Amino acid sequence: MKIVLLSGGSGKRLWPLSNDSRSKQFLKVLEDRDGRSESMVQRVWRQLQAAGLGDSAYLATNRSQVEMLMSQLGSDAPLIVEPERRDTFPAIALAAAFMYDVESLPLDTVITVMPVDPYVDEAFFHKIKELEQVLHATESNLALMGVVPTVPSEKYGYIVPSEQRYAGTEGLKVNHFVEKPNRDQAAVLMEQKALWNCGVFAFRLGYIIELMVEKGIPLKYEELLKNYKKLTKISFDYEIVEKETSIVVVPYDGYWKDLGTWNTLTEEMSRSQIGTGIVTEDSFNTHLINELDIPVTVIGINDAVVAVSPDGILVTSKAESPRIKEVMNTIEQRPMYEERRWGRYRVIDYVKYTEDNEVLTKRILVRAGKNISYQLHYKRSEVWTIVSGVADIVINDKLYQVKPGDVVRIPDGTRHSIRAITDVEFIEVQSGSELVEEDNIRICLEWKDIPLHQFI
Repeated sequence: MKIVLLSGGSGKRLWPLSNDSRSKQFLKVLEDRDGRSESMVQRVWRQLQAAGLGDSAYLATNRSQVEMLMSQLGSDAPLIVEPERRDTFPAIALAAAFMYDVESLPLDTVITVMPVDPYVDEAFFHKIKELEQVLHATESNLALMGVVPTVPSEKYGYIVPSEQRYAGTEGLKVNHFVEKPNRDQAAVLMEQKALWNCGVFAFRLGYIIELMVEKGIPLKYEELLKNYKKLTKISFDYEIVEKETSIVVVPYDGYWKDLGTWNTLTEEMSRSQIGTGIVTEDSFNTHLINELDIPVTVIGINDAVVAVSPDGILVTSKAESPRIKEVMNTIEQRPMYEERRWGRYRVIDYVKYTEDNEVLTKRILVRAGKNISYQLHYKRSEVWTIVSGVADIVINDKLYQVKPGDVVRIPDGTRHSIRAITDVEFIEVQSGSELVEEDNIRICLEWKDIPLHQFI
């Protein structure tokens, strides 16, 4: 069995810590058993390894999240990268093409797809292993996992099974689906033994390949990448699951939680305060998460979340925190904090002047032994001021070494890179007509591939 973890979404329900590049699964607000900070994706990846499924797992993601995944999981994590976001059915089709065309997996290989960010215990992953056996035993086209509900929730879709249980398995034939009912309807569904749809399903590789042929979707991985933008933006549920009649569901009666909003996420945080600040003792059930270096003080406020990041400041009651997505829906801004495979950066200041000139100031950390890509820009110049640490830099194929206090000027069109000898921090000031990611023209990714002509 192969596992495909779906990592997409912009995670606006956890603004301001989440943005287009740092979705909710990357927020390091949880703790592992040793008390070290970890994100949801790190937790799930760790649990997959513990369950013996790590070597079978892939991450299906988009380009904006590649650097973050490499930063948190390491550069060896196997990624299947969408050229652009097009919802879950195109992402799964791309993963299937990769396994069929590039990996040459047999058509009877079972593929299990799951979200990258469920908050579960280890029993969840052992239950996932059962999907393969149930799929073969029942000869169904799809096998779903359904969570036994604990409350009549309006937040989830429901899988309504029939009473028909397949012999020798825990599998139940699926009768129909109900999408996010109201509370009264959810209570009735619970009486009917309906299950929460947690987004976990399995199928044989040949099943999805046949569907791709019917829909005229290329099976060659490189060809599909080139034609990816032509695929309809649609979820796998709408395009496949709700049209399929041969479906079995396996109930999971264990711990499962979707940490998609501030009120649910803070319930699983071991500390009520992360970062600099003060929360007074008479502020009951209030959480402060502060990523800035300035102190934040919360006095006498109950049942609230105060979240502070370079992207903004949120003050909300926990009960009303799910409204953040609709409130922020009309606001578009560049991500002000990102993690990369080489370190991280934080935007300190951004100004757009009337004479079509923009100035962006970043504080950048490059980890020891890591390097940014060898690249150039046509629409901006840069000035680097080294704050701490020692690093090698390459300017137009020539090698230099820099230390605190050194200033490096990089005119537009200049090839450049930096590799940290120790952890190195520097202030980067960009100035130009258009400060966009598309102006990062990468010549090569690895330091060893840079053509050094002269050592100084």
